[in-house]
Amino acid sequence: MSSQSNGDALRARVPTSNGTSSKPAIPTNSVTTKDGVVKVRIDPTLMVADVVKQLVANLQITQPSSDFALRDDDDELVTNENLRRMIKAKAKLKLVNSPAVEAQEIYEKLILREEKVFVWLSSLFNATFEEDFANEFLKRDGVPVLVDVITSSHGNTLAYALTAMKNLMDLEYGWATLDNSFIFKVVQIIASPQSLINVCRPATAILKRLVEADPASAPGPLMASSSRSPPVAPPGSVYRYGFDVVFEQMGKEPGLLETVVNRLGTADTALALNSVMLINSLLAHATDVWWEDFISQLERLNTRKAIIRLMNSHTIEDLTSCVLDFQSNMARVIYRKKTTLVEPEVEETHAMALDYIWTNSRLQVETAPDGTELKWRQLGFASENLSHEFNETGVLGLDCLKYFVQIDPDFFSKVVQEQNSRPSQRQCPLARASNEIVELLSEYWGVLAPGYATPMFQPFFLNFFKVHVLATNFFLQMWNESGAAVGDFTRVVALVRSQVKVALRQEHVRPWHEMEQDFSDCEYRSVRDRQMKELEQEDDLLSKTPVRNLRTKLFKESKEFVRQQRIHCLLQGAWFLNAVPVSAPGPRRPARQWRFMRLDNSLKHLHYVDSQSKFPVRNGLEDLPERVDIALITEIATANCAPPSDGTLACGRDRTGRFPLGDWTDGLNMLRRDSGHVASKETADFIQALTEIGLKIKLLDLSGDKVEIPSGLAAGAPPPNNDFFFSDLYDPQ
Repeated sequence: MSSQSNGDALRARVPTSNGTSSKPAIPTNSVTTKDGVVKVRIDPTLMVADVVKQLVANLQITQPSSDFALRDDDDELVTNENLRRMIKAKAKLKLVNSPAVEAQEIYEKLILREEKVFVWLSSLFNATFEEDFANEFLKRDGVPVLVDVITSSHGNTLAYALTAMKNLMDLEYGWATLDNSFIFKVVQIIASPQSLINVCRPATAILKRLVEADPASAPGPLMASSSRSPPVAPPGSVYRYGFDVVFEQMGKEPGLLETVVNRLGTADTALALNSVMLINSLLAHATDVWWEDFISQLERLNTRKAIIRLMNSHTIEDLTSCVLDFQSNMARVIYRKKTTLVEPEVEETHAMALDYIWTNSRLQVETAPDGTELKWRQLGFASENLSHEFNETGVLGLDCLKYFVQIDPDFFSKVVQEQNSRPSQRQCPLARASNEIVELLSEYWGVLAPGYATPMFQPFFLNFFKVHVLATNFFLQMWNESGAAVGDFTRVVALVRSQVKVALRQEHVRPWHEMEQDFSDCEYRSVRDRQMKELEQEDDLLSKTPVRNLRTKLFKESKEFVRQQRIHCLLQGAWFLNAVPVSAPGPRRPARQWRFMRLDNSLKHLHYVDSQSKFPVRNGLEDLPERVDIALITEIATANCAPPSDGTLACGRDRTGRFPLGDWTDGLNMLRRDSGHVASKETADFIQALTEIGLKIKLLDLSGDKVEIPSGLAAGAPPPNNDFFFSDLYDPQ
């Protein structure tokens, strides 16, 4: 590197072919120092540390070069990754204090707590966005100092301190000293109605990060343990918190969760976004210890109703990804309830729910002709063994039946008493019908496995219990209008299945009242006629339980296959247009309108380069100086953009000739730490098509071998004794 200051500084000479003559080196950049402007020629092959070292030596500065760094006019730190870009753009640089010096200075000022602490916190707020500075600040044990500031500050000073802490916590090290008192302080800040919006935003993000810092989520191998206790993070790891630690502190402020849910309706989009993300993190990391308590609190606070309102708000474009994440989390909640056994002898909540249902039936326990107790069979169960009756629907079936009673206890009592007054063959088995409706809705929405994903808003799905009530009432209506008997139960279920498909269609665009009318204002004859037409076009084979289970398995396999394909697209890279949203103020087109992006092999960083025109990008990351940390991505948003000057498409073709926008949005969503949903219809349709193709191939194999597929499998009677092979594995309990 050479430099010249006011025409009198050292000049590098470039030797000619014979090595005897030379000419002045052409400067590439200008550097502003405290003594003036220096024009320098920077060798792009050098490390930034070497560039600074040579510059300090040429300027005859006595301080060590490690005390200095280079920044551009926008205060962006010059690093090894962006040095070439700075040289190519002929950026105007400044010789400033290094991150280490800045970190030491701010650290000392925060310890002294001078009157200008707000100014230093402002500097810290801006500096912590840079990983180099954050590392230096953490080396000086700056986290305890920052915690002290947070504990004793308020207003904008507190907002800057919390934001600086949030930025530091984006790193995966250095803040393992945060204790329960700090977590509780953050909880108090969020729960307080007096907290400013700019204070609540970073505080909510900090709590979310603590929830995600679960030992089970720690990268790399966990410490070996011979017990069944939760995994333990290595010493010094920040992955030592998690749901249990945070929720315990949340319990000390009973109003916290209510405050977070209420903020879903705030006009501040960033605060609403952080609130949804916190709820999603809690749902995703909830442990068995607190799971039931946490879910019941969310239900009591009508969280799903608040999310549905968000779906219809004008700010939804900024929140789409998080709302879809919540939708997926609620699907996992419903699936877990469906697979949790009803055990009234063990679980007090189950016994209380059943007692509530029985009390509101206003029936009396009777004795059957065979001398057995006749209680639950009066409500429409097939037996008195409720664990067996709810075997397929689990706690979800129990909760749905309880909700059906809660909506109108008098109606429930009237229905069961009316049915019991009829001849036994004409009685509608209401409880059995309720469980069947739960199965129908679960099948319709695909909640048959934990991996639930859809790119569409499903407000009806979030109102699962209300839809269950409407469908159960429709079942009763069809039963009465058709004059059904006990033997017609399957036929009435088929009618309801047909109506469910009609009533719940296009739920992302249809209003609630239209769906209600489809259930309530429909006559038996019209439903039956439509169902007969559907049966002419539909194969009964696809509705059998083994085939539905096979489809569920193939769906999971197809989704994983597509996930790998989408990630492969990211690894290959693609050109995109640096387009500007139509609604954005200012200039329509940036100076460099093309951007090439590629994911690195670690799947942790998205590397990119901006250019005025496309150029052949080599394999690897050498041509891509900039990068984005995947862990910092909170939202994958798409929007209409202003068209480019040359009329080209905003998304370039990838190496296969396709436009990869959907591949990239879904690939990035699947990589995010707190996500995994499918955002584009293209990908969702692709997964569905692969599932259907796989299913047809499997069924062709079976039909070719003339294998009969049963509608269901009944378990045989247990062995009468232990005189059989493998009897040592048989547990009669």
